[in-house]
Parts: sequence; structure tokens; C-alpha cells
Amino acid sequence: MLDANMKQQLGTYLQNIVNPIEITVSSNGNAKSEELLELAREITELNSAKISMSVNENSAGRAPQMTVGPQGGEARVHFAGIPMGHEFTSLVLALLQAGGHPSKAAQETLEQIKGLDTELNFEVYISLSCHNCPDVVQAVNLMAVLNPKVTATMIDGGLFPQEIEDRKIMGVPAVFLNGEHFGQGRMTLDEILNKVDTGAEAKQAAALAEKAPYDMLVVGGGPAGSAAAIYAARKGIRTGVVAERFGGQVADTMAIENFISVKATDGPKLVAGLEQHVLDYDVDLMKTQKAVRVEKKDLIEVELENGAVLKSKSVVLATGARWREMNVPGEQEYKTKGVAYCPHCDGPLFKGKKTAVIGGGNSGIEAAIDLAGIVEHVTVLEFGDKLRADDVLVKKAESLPNVTIIKEAMTTEVLGNGEHVTGLQYTDRKTGESHKLDLAGIFVQIGLVPNSEFLKDTLELTDRGEIVIDTHGRTSMDGVFAAGDVTNVPFKQIIISMGAGATAALGAFDYLIRN
Repeated sequence: MLDANMKQQLGTYLQNIVNPIEITVSSNGNAKSEELLELAREITELNSAKISMSVNENSAGRAPQMTVGPQGGEARVHFAGIPMGHEFTSLVLALLQAGGHPSKAAQETLEQIKGLDTELNFEVYISLSCHNCPDVVQAVNLMAVLNPKVTATMIDGGLFPQEIEDRKIMGVPAVFLNGEHFGQGRMTLDEILNKVDTGAEAKQAAALAEKAPYDMLVVGGGPAGSAAAIYAARKGIRTGVVAERFGGQVADTMAIENFISVKATDGPKLVAGLEQHVLDYDVDLMKTQKAVRVEKKDLIEVELENGAVLKSKSVVLATGARWREMNVPGEQEYKTKGVAYCPHCDGPLFKGKKTAVIGGGNSGIEAAIDLAGIVEHVTVLEFGDKLRADDVLVKKAESLPNVTIIKEAMTTEVLGNGEHVTGLQYTDRKTGESHKLDLAGIFVQIGLVPNSEFLKDTLELTDRGEIVIDTHGRTSMDGVFAAGDVTNVPFKQIIISMGAGATAALGAFDYLIRN
């Protein structure tokens, strides 16, 4: 299972186990059970002094399944499937944390987990190619390690297709709590805690309201917001960052190959680096908080969704953008039931089925290429008369036998049977004729919408909702600056957003000096 290099690296990590742990493998004798047994044996051999293993043959429950827990204690972390691919990190962390190695989560977060007083049984359905799934798996695993009232089970949907069908899961990660649907898509530990911890939001609002005014408050935690916070903190001024989701859209990006000086990376890895860099400075980071109002009084006030009001001498808005929706009948009804926005995450759930990709830009054609290796057939629908993707991507897509590209096609309706997508209707813009495609999945890749709705009557915006800024990042409100994909900069790129964040912070610092 593990090559020599992985064994060496894992062996080094496993030396950090403080207290003995036990791995139990539930097997039903099939090939996948044998793979999991082999993985468990290899792990045990890397630190036999602290890791023991047992086998539960002919398991009546889920199999293959691996449980991890303290030796002689209750195992509350379960992996139903083989935790490789993106989930290998989840397995390593579970082994370390079950063995007493401390988590890097904030101390107040750890105390909040330990204080939960409700029985919580989490089940997280994943695909091993999903880059958003590990965040959720690792969050609930940590909760299970720290609190005896919590259990956590990762379930590989590819190995348990009957459960996927029975629970009508068409997107991952899909989280069930105590048998009921709890959430869909990427969720952070803080977001999960806030949902299960009654009264947490009120406590947070009260604590936030008591915070002293900032010199510079950054709203948004993506590349632009991170850069602005770092540049501000380096000036030695009181800096705060308030972010609904740290990392923003980048956290949902799989391959990043145009970040200068870094040949290749992925979104989650880049986001982790951004957060660590921000926290290397004296920055007050407030996550899972959404801004709903900005108003200039004696100081600039930023009101949050929970009712708390933060005050600052200057503000940098870096709220980014989100995937654009088609806004056609059926889209909202069948979200997570066949309508998806992340081909890397949800593509494996449509193995052997017919799918469509809406959009012929880089993201759309990349999605079609990725899906072509999994699904039966991919139809790309492009509104314009030509594809907007890079030529190298277009040639690759056109070379694939199970990819069809239709131009001048306007999607008019998502079709379904009440439970899941069955197809879509589109109009040929050249002839006006209406056509129907029979499909199981629709992946929407048609660009971005700026997260600026809360600023509609506050700042000057373009007709597309982008914040209008000048060369220093200044907006139409005195003391308020903006940067990144939420603004009217012509190109939406990570590296451009970082530069814009630095520019806005320097512009805001200049404003502070002069005022």
C-alpha cells in the first residue's frame, strides 16, 4: 500500500504518538478488506511500541472499516473505506490525536469541543478525489477524539453505493448527524461547532462587541484579505480580520499552476499557508463571521450577521466572489441532487453516467476533461459562438471520444423527477430550437459573482456589482479601501488579488498617517 518514501515520512510522524493506540480492522474478506488490512499492518509496523492492531473478521457492520482509539479505551473515530488519496492526512491526524499528540486548533476551540454535552454521531460521506472532504472529516474526528459523547465515521461513497442511493447523496462531503442530514459541502471546524453548540453565536457576538477599535479592519480572508492583513500588521498597527470562511474561493480550487515561483500547489495547501502567515503576526483573526453593513461615523462601523458591531479607523474590503449560478428553473431545487459546482469533489458520484458542463471557459473545459475519465459522457454547453478556454485545453477536450461540445447553447431549465436531476433543456441560439439532454449530473462553471450585495446602497459599484476602486484601492467612502475579486480589477487571479491586497493596505496606511 505505502511506498518506501511514504513509509519513511509516516514513520517519522508516528514517533509523535504519546500514548498507545489500537487499530481495529473490520473485514468481510473481499479485496478492499485485504487492502485495508495491509495498510493497517504497515502502519502498525512503523511504531509497534505505541500501535497495536486487531481484526474483526466477517463483520456484520460496514466493512472494510478501520477504527482508531486509545489502547484499552473506546474507539470513536472510524474510517469506512480505505483512507488514501486526500483522506490519508485525515488518517495520520487521527492516529496522532488519538495517541495524545495535541491539535493545532485554538485553545478556546478545543475547550468548546470538550464542553459539548450532547450525543453526536457524525457520518461523513466522501470521495477520495474530493479536496474539500478532508476538512470536514478532520473536524469531526478531532471532536470525537476530545469528547466521549462524539463519534465520527468517514464513509467512502464508492465502496458503499447502496448507502449513497438510500440516502440520495449526489454531492460530497455529505454530513449526517444522528441519522439526519446535517450539512453539504466544505465546512470548517468552527462552522460545525457553531451549528451543534447551542448559544455559541450569542456568546461570540457579545465577545466581538467588546473588542476595542482597530486601526485597520480587513473584511475577507482570501488572498487579497490575507495580503492586506500581513502588510498592515507589519506596520505595527492594530489589525483585525473578519472572514466568513478563511481562504474563500481558493479553498475550493484544486490545481494551482500559475502562482509565480511555486510550480504547482492546491487550494487547501495555499490557504493553510496564508492562515499561518497571517497568524505569524499580531492579527486578530475572527472566522465564521459575515459582514452585513459598513457605515462611516466617527469611526467606520462593520456590522456582522450576528449583530455585533466592530469599529475601525480604516477598512479594507476583500470579500471576493462566488460561483455564478445559471438562474434557471430547477437549479435551486436540484442543488446537491445533480446540480453541482465542483467536478473534483462530486465527479466520482456520477461514474458511468451522463453529465453536462455549463460553460466553455478554462474552468468548464478543465471540468469536462476531468469528468471524461470518470463518467460515460460529458456534454459541454457554451453560450457564445466560440470557447473561451486556452487553446491547449480545447484541443485536449476535442480529442476525447466521450466529450461533445455544443456552442451557442442557452440552458433554459434543469429537469428532474423530484428527487434528482434527469436532464436539462437548452435552446440553440442560432435556430431558436429547443433540445433536451438526458443527464444525471450538471456541473455549472460560468464565472464569478462579487460578494458585494451588502454594499449595494453604501459604495459605488459597477453594473456587475464590483466595488469601484482607484489605483490606491480607495472606494467612494472615505477610509474604506477594497481589493481582489470583489472589485473592478480586470483580471481575477490569485496573484493579482494578493498584490491588490497589499496595495489597499498601503493605501489605507497612508490614509491613517494623513488623517
